[in-house]
Amino acid sequence: MIRFENVTKKLSRKTVLDHIDFEVGAGETFVIVGLSGAGKSVTLKHMSRLMRPDSGSIFVDGEDIVSMNRSDLQRVREKFGVLFQGAALLQWMTVRENVALPLREHTKLSDAEIMKRVDEKLDLLHLEDAGEKFPSDISGGMQKRVGLARAIILNPQIVLYDEPTSGLDPVTSRRIDEVMVDMRERLGITSVVVTHDLHSALAIGSRIMMLHEGRIVENAPPAEFIKSKNATVQSFLESQYITKKGKWEELIYGQV
Repeated sequence: MIRFENVTKKLSRKTVLDHIDFEVGAGETFVIVGLSGAGKSVTLKHMSRLMRPDSGSIFVDGEDIVSMNRSDLQRVREKFGVLFQGAALLQWMTVRENVALPLREHTKLSDAEIMKRVDEKLDLLHLEDAGEKFPSDISGGMQKRVGLARAIILNPQIVLYDEPTSGLDPVTSRRIDEVMVDMRERLGITSVVVTHDLHSALAIGSRIMMLHEGRIVENAPPAEFIKSKNATVQSFLESQYITKKGKWEELIYGQV
């Protein structure tokens, strides 16, 4: 569904992406991890061509978006929904109004049909009682779910998540993980998730790719990722108290 071929990007003379190649399959939850400055968010922005690579090709459903004209790019971007790091809700609008915004901007639906679709998404994300509240009246975890409801209101094929559990306590973070898994299972949405949270990555990912200094150092299913022999990967795992021989394999994969 998404494919990067030999993609390179420099910012302020620093090579942020260095000839990277990978593919995200339909229905996957593809997680990108790495230290700050590794190129995670830059990679995410390239997927909908919010940024353009210096060289290489990026394909979405078989179409190279790098040299695509504006009208074709807009058509491709309609396949994407985005959950921003801070949810990016408009504080002067209610929850229902925030979720409705993409429908008002991109469709000619009646108010009644818009509200019907909004309420369906709020129900899906267990926000049915929050519609008339303002963002300041609800918790950080609920705000993330509202942001997700808005991201999927146009029924995208792909959802991009930028640090979905950032700033949340561990219990709320795991609830957001459950929501993302539920979205994949119920709607078949392809998800690409950028995160520092390896606990989340292991819980939700079908594959985990680690970037380090602009290069891919690992790209594997979770069970293989935690067994990686790459020293950078192992250091990253150990920094979050995850080891290849311990509770993670027992709890998540049923083996030690």
